[in-house]
Amino acid sequence: MGSYKIFIVEDDPWYGEILEYHLSLNPDYTITRFTEGKACLDRLYENPDFITLDYTLPDMNGDKLYEKIKQSLPSVPVVVISGQEDIGVAVQLLKSGVHDYLLKDENTKDLLWNSIVKARETQSLRKEVESLREELGQKYEFENSIKGQSAVLKKTFALMEKAAKTNINVSVTGETGTGKELVAKAIHYNGDRRKKPFVAVNMAAIPAELLESELFGHEKGAFTGAMARKIGKFEEASGGTIFLDEIAEMDLSMQTKLLRVLQEREVVRVGGNERVKLDVRVIVATHKNLADEVNKGTFREDLFYRVVGLPIELPPLRERAGDILLLSKFFIEEFTSANKMKAVSLSKAAKDKLMAYNYPGNVRELKAMIDLACVLCDGVEIGEDDITFPSTKGPTEFNAIEKTLREYECDIVKFYLKKYNNDVLEVARKLDVGKSTIYKMIKNKEIILES
Repeated sequence: MGSYKIFIVEDDPWYGEILEYHLSLNPDYTITRFTEGKACLDRLYENPDFITLDYTLPDMNGDKLYEKIKQSLPSVPVVVISGQEDIGVAVQLLKSGVHDYLLKDENTKDLLWNSIVKARETQSLRKEVESLREELGQKYEFENSIKGQSAVLKKTFALMEKAAKTNINVSVTGETGTGKELVAKAIHYNGDRRKKPFVAVNMAAIPAELLESELFGHEKGAFTGAMARKIGKFEEASGGTIFLDEIAEMDLSMQTKLLRVLQEREVVRVGGNERVKLDVRVIVATHKNLADEVNKGTFREDLFYRVVGLPIELPPLRERAGDILLLSKFFIEEFTSANKMKAVSLSKAAKDKLMAYNYPGNVRELKAMIDLACVLCDGVEIGEDDITFPSTKGPTEFNAIEKTLREYECDIVKFYLKKYNNDVLEVARKLDVGKSTIYKMIKNKEIILES
């Protein structure tokens, strides 16, 4: 782990030497000892990893010294050591954030050793999490998260940049498959909340009767099956961002409860009375027009004004014609690299076919088509026949229907079963999937074999 810098503040030289000797048994520890609080404060610029301080010092008490340390180095763990047992002082210091409170006795040096080990483990995990979040921030740079160079997309990037610089609520609209969650993540990981959680909730995927508990949490015994307290998604996102996808699918009763939470900036768990304060940025998304839903009476007008914030509309892929081939190239490189396949390119006929399609499933559909084309391609070039539209009835009828990725997969398998006379082994070979996957689709009636 490398050198771990520890400051010991102890006015008793003999006792300070005992602590220093004991901790020095770990060769990773670098110990610096002080007999006064001011001397410690003057050296905080050295950024110690851990501080242990005597509660009673000649120039200031431990609580005052701790407050000054906390102002300069809020994340550094501090252990207070006292010669007198004072429960009130101990409780107050622990409440104010000290890592531990120890009494001076024969066990102190061992307890201090354990306290440092635990603090170091926690710091290591925290640094790892921060490192991962920094990586996420790079991954979700605007141009990295959403590929494209079309003029309409550049306008979207400009709005995303404005959103990332503030904490204004954001509403993202766009057809299914345009990448609304990617936009939300990019805004979060490029803003000042990037080191805090990003919590995504698909409102359409949670049964209405469970949504309140999922969002706001519940107390033990709040309802049948509530065996323990559960923290809701809003609390889970504390300090960070909550992304409410498909918000237009909420019923009016739940909309009322959400409005109260957003207005009061606090949540009450189901079955509880405690009011938990919230510091959460809200980003919502929907494939519907929220203003139209308000006019229809299916979405509350007051909630609309609360969540609309900065509106960002994601253009459908058919309006980003210049990005289709760019995205295709990116998906080809991504898929072949991930699957350790040879490099392939698009033939002119394949490019023409891709450019002529309407993409009702948007970027998500294009990716599925390109992944499949990479599998079907026999040479170094993807041909026209390798580009297959995920429909058994042709593009025209398919364009009018929105489907899930699973439904696309079933359509593709069904198309090939029909093409190869229900020869499961041949279809499995063509699509590079296990035959058990196809048999499972048939068994679950996701696919009905045609005679």
